[in-house]
Amino acid sequence: MKGIVFTEFLEMVQAKFGFEMVDYIIESSDLKSKGAYTSIGTYDFGEMLQLISHLSQKTTIPKETLIFEYGLYFFNYLEKAYPYIFEQYQDPFSFLKSVENHIHVQVRKIYPDAELPTFDVKEINSNQLEMIYYSKRALYKFAEALIQKTFEHYHKNCTVTLQMLKKDGTEVKFEIDHD
Repeated sequence: MKGIVFTEFLEMVQAKFGFEMVDYIIESSDLKSKGAYTSIGTYDFGEMLQLISHLSQKTTIPKETLIFEYGLYFFNYLEKAYPYIFEQYQDPFSFLKSVENHIHVQVRKIYPDAELPTFDVKEINSNQLEMIYYSKRALYKFAEALIQKTFEHYHKNCTVTLQMLKKDGTEVKFEIDHD
């Protein structure tokens, strides 16, 4: 997993829970990296799972909620770091439909070894979109947050319904309705 995901996660933890919490989750985890992350490095996904687990235990906030909140936070990073990507699209549907064939292509140019989820996207009608998420990491709540923030970015409202296609969260269908 790319280091930027770790560095931004720790920044979110510090902003929401304080530096002591960052120290606690790092010290409580068995991290090969020792918690020393750089944005351009690559780290084991298991380290992120440990950090999230310890944060969940300490705060009593469910892991899924923390992952969703982190997705909301991470979107703000994406908006600031890559505004030109958002400028290429006029609305959230065109943006989301381009994730697999354009956005992820651009991400791979920046981070060639990035392991990204894949999406099958189907426009049902002008107000409905279906996205099937596939990822061995099962961070579907992160993806859900990014979808919601995409609509906010374009000043649109949406309703996102998810259906677990696999119990472990590695395949999830998002049904997105907007007005």
